[in-house]
Amino acid sequence: MGDILVLNAGSSSIKAALFDTDLNELSRATVDEIETSGAGHRGALEDIFRQFSDDGRSLDRLSIAGHRVVHGGDFAEPAARVDARIRDIIQDAVPLAPLHNPHNLAGIDALLALAPDLTQIACFDTAFHASNPEVARRYGVSADLDRKGYRRYGFHGISYAGLTEQVRAMSGGVLPGRLLAFHLGNGASLCAIRDGKSVATSMGYSPVSGLTMGTRPGDMDANAVLDLADAAGIEHARQILNRESGLLALGGHSDMRALHAAETPDAAFAINHFCYWAARQAGSMIAAMGGCDAIAFTGGIGENDAMVRGQILSHLSWLGSPAEKDAVLIVPAREERTIARLTRDAIG
Repeated sequence: MGDILVLNAGSSSIKAALFDTDLNELSRATVDEIETSGAGHRGALEDIFRQFSDDGRSLDRLSIAGHRVVHGGDFAEPAARVDARIRDIIQDAVPLAPLHNPHNLAGIDALLALAPDLTQIACFDTAFHASNPEVARRYGVSADLDRKGYRRYGFHGISYAGLTEQVRAMSGGVLPGRLLAFHLGNGASLCAIRDGKSVATSMGYSPVSGLTMGTRPGDMDANAVLDLADAAGIEHARQILNRESGLLALGGHSDMRALHAAETPDAAFAINHFCYWAARQAGSMIAAMGGCDAIAFTGGIGENDAMVRGQILSHLSWLGSPAEKDAVLIVPAREERTIARLTRDAIG
């Protein structure tokens, strides 16, 4: 088996990495501003291949490619070979993740055009949470609405799968039975991991719900959202909820580093809001697990912002030992490596 190509295709960028079969990273490349350049996903991918070639990585060594796909609906497998059925699953979930799935499909199609014989694997962000019990996944709506897709799915699953693997290694091969995991970045969520499986998560029907995020508000009363859509129009309301809320709306910046640097009352409030809601929703994760044995932080903020971690842990000091330093783990985000592993394992 040759090298493994990992692709994360978004609306404005494609991030790529190459791994060998032992999951050692060989090279990485990124193309930004796809929309403004007019290159499209195919042109961006051609540019990425040129970057790999300049780095001395021969693309004729590629044996398989893995894609991050944000939404797989109720599909429970973490990874699957892209065929007509898997394409339909990704396409059917477009209404559930309109900002992500179309671009994930565009990356798949671009690679198919450039390398039609290359096996492609879809790795789903939602699949890790398929182990949530039905009582955690169902909204209080009719069975008919549930069948139409109005239910909790959860996201950041690839990150949590990698975190679980790393925590097990960091803990001498023994995973804490009740692990409270924080994925904190521009997108932020929590996951209750019991015996290695997700039993609850803060995101739901879409990546908008849950915690305060860079540009997303987190949980809002449904009637407030309906009133916003009525007043602003559906498309403007969608823009507000996905691009104009969260830390940006509260403190003037979507980036936590900029908020720290601003040193304004609004910025301080935004940081406090982020930490308060992370800790408050952590309580529901702990209830879903029946306790907490350890806490893990990952993501750009989770890994690098000691002040935010400290403030969250201060809110959770009532936990006792799990909130103390010896039971708190900082886990580097290795989503590309996790996708490479899932991709390799998908073909046995």
